[in-house]
Parts: sequence; C-alpha cells; structure tokens
Amino acid sequence: MALSDIADMLGGVSRTRATEITNRSTFPDPIDTVASGKVRVWDRADVEAWIKRYRPNQRGGDEEQP
Repeated sequence: MALSDIADMLGGVSRTRATEITNRSTFPDPIDTVASGKVRVWDRADVEAWIKRYRPNQRGGDEEQP
C-alpha cells in the first residue's frame, strides 16, 4: 500500500502527517521502493498491525499509545 492509503487508514490525515508517522522508528519498514527510489510501499497487514497497536483510536489524537 502507498502513503495515501496509509493516510486514509489513519482517519484521513494529510500526506505530510502520514509521512511523519511512517518515518517513526516503530512504523514497519516499507517492503519496496519504486519510482526511482521515491515512492515507498508497505504490506497492508504490517500497517494494520501497527495501527491496532499504536493507534487503536486513530481518528482521535496524534500521539502513539503506550
């Protein structure tokens, strides 16, 4: 999945905010980089697991949950 998909899964955050979130050390590593190394893609199951753990109420605040 691409950054825009992740932004949607996080409750419609901006692409800028999604970029900040995907750059966190806790966020899963992308499974590939395409388009001359500029576009990262992630495994949906990895992203869903991260959201379940760190953002169970992702439409709420922006802070990670313990």
